[in-house]
Amino acid sequence: MKQATAKNTVDMLHKIETIEKEVMGLKLSVLKKLTPTGRKTISLKGILKGIDITDKDISSAKKSLYSKIGI
Repeated sequence: MKQATAKNTVDMLHKIETIEKEVMGLKLSVLKKLTPTGRKTISLKGILKGIDITDKDISSAKKSLYSKIGI
């Protein structure tokens, strides 16, 4: 009876170790997906070169963007 209990305990520990390894693998794969890939950031500087933006344009854009929250 003691041997059967010891064997069950060893089997249980082996299963726990297997699950721990799987969880660690999942954790690493999630972290790899969340970390930046090193892509270059695209700059929008100069995209509106030669275009004049007036105060009226800015106020119109603010009204359009923030009309629902009351700014």
